[in-house]
Amino acid sequence: MRWLAKFIYFKLLGWKAVGNTNFSNDTIKKAVIIAAPHTSWHDFYIGVLLRSVLGIKTNFVGKKELFVFPIGWFFKALGGAPINRQSNENKVQAIAKLFAEKEEFRMAMAPEGTRKKVDKWRTGFYYIAKEANVPIIMFTLDFENKQNKISEPFYPTDDIKADFEFMYNFYKGVKGKVPEYS
Repeated sequence: MRWLAKFIYFKLLGWKAVGNTNFSNDTIKKAVIIAAPHTSWHDFYIGVLLRSVLGIKTNFVGKKELFVFPIGWFFKALGGAPINRQSNENKVQAIAKLFAEKEEFRMAMAPEGTRKKVDKWRTGFYYIAKEANVPIIMFTLDFENKQNKISEPFYPTDDIKADFEFMYNFYKGVKGKVPEYS
């Protein structure tokens, strides 16, 4: 299937991957992967194709209600992990616990938390990375240049303001599928 993903990603869609493309299942077993700007449902299949092109196993979390038959098997096959969003359990700690329980877990998410324009990102991904003691890997959804730029692993420090400035700079000038939401 990897050859098919490469054919679609590179030849049919005309995309390219740049930056830390040597990132592999062997080098980083656990990470929080953030994809931005998240402006369209098209981001999903670009991300799925990219992970196939690079040969990276990624995961995501979703509300447990999504993981029921018949669609639940599909989400699990894609790397989904259910989480109980209704409980009083702290979500950051619950997701960090998933990292502790698994030998390999790379959680992909959109830092905006929505496909609409936001003034600032949500912070959950950052605190999950800190709590789980895993790096953040950033990748762009740059529809203007048809490229995914992938960062080196970044370990959050104790200076959230500087860390977010560093991450925002990685995405500076990147245009999503819906540019006005970027």
